[in-house]
Amino acid sequence: MEWDYFARDTVGKQLVRAADSVGANIAEGDGRGSYADNRRFVRTARGSLNEAKHFLRRAYRRKLLKEADVEALKPLVDELAPKLNNFIKSIGPSRSKLPTATDH
Repeated sequence: MEWDYFARDTVGKQLVRAADSVGANIAEGDGRGSYADNRRFVRTARGSLNEAKHFLRRAYRRKLLKEADVEALKPLVDELAPKLNNFIKSIGPSRSKLPTATDH
């Protein structure tokens, strides 16, 4: 809320949307009825995390975030990417792991 209107309207809104999208896509995927849908939404969440990281970098380079802000946020953001990857791997069998007609 301390940012000027331009910063809030450009970087701020995009950052908030991207960050909110991470959790929203995880929740939506969990509500779907199939492993494939769930994985697809968690992959979208991972993309939103990458987008949020991009806008955090923009905010820092534009001097909207202080070094202390970055030091507080970076470990959280860096920790989430591998957790999302592991979550994707844990969601049911992937197509490559399903038995095929030639498997006996």
